[in-house]
Amino acid sequence: MTKSRLEAFSDGVIAIIITIMVLEMSIPEGATLNALSKVLPLFLTYIFSFIMVGIYWNNHHHLFQAVHKINGKILWANLTLLFWLSLFPFGTGWMGNNHFQQYPVALYGCILLMAALSFVILVRCITNLEGKDAPITKAVKKNQKAVLSSVIYAIAIIIAFFYPIISVGLYVVVALIWIIPDRRMEKLLSQ
Repeated sequence: MTKSRLEAFSDGVIAIIITIMVLEMSIPEGATLNALSKVLPLFLTYIFSFIMVGIYWNNHHHLFQAVHKINGKILWANLTLLFWLSLFPFGTGWMGNNHFQQYPVALYGCILLMAALSFVILVRCITNLEGKDAPITKAVKKNQKAVLSSVIYAIAIIIAFFYPIISVGLYVVVALIWIIPDRRMEKLLSQ
């Protein structure tokens, strides 16, 4: 199997996710700062979600540049990742429209956590197929960023029921961890 169809499909789905998120944003009713302030939480949530989807697209792109072959397990793992990413518009809208209240923030965290775990599973399926001696397997051997991110998400989900804004801050911390592409992948791709 070739990877080009998987990459093209994934790029298309991610582009649609971003489009849906922006189309769901409300236009302020009025030309005042007060009107703008009413939609500001949704706008800020959109910006964050756009960045998160961008981080996934970037890492997905780097990952598949290093992949030589795919199989059915990889296709399903990729679809699982895309499923969780496709819930970003819903989570974005609910959290933003409800001004970062506890249940929307917790649900958003669950979506983030499941997307992160799905990416880990995708990487595992790829490394299993590529083999233990493959450069990509060696590059992603110790994925401490993924483990740390999942732990932070899990903690943030629990905290959301008491201090939702702290959870949002933790989600931002994870984004900052991932905003710089994985140096191991960068090094692998430059060889």
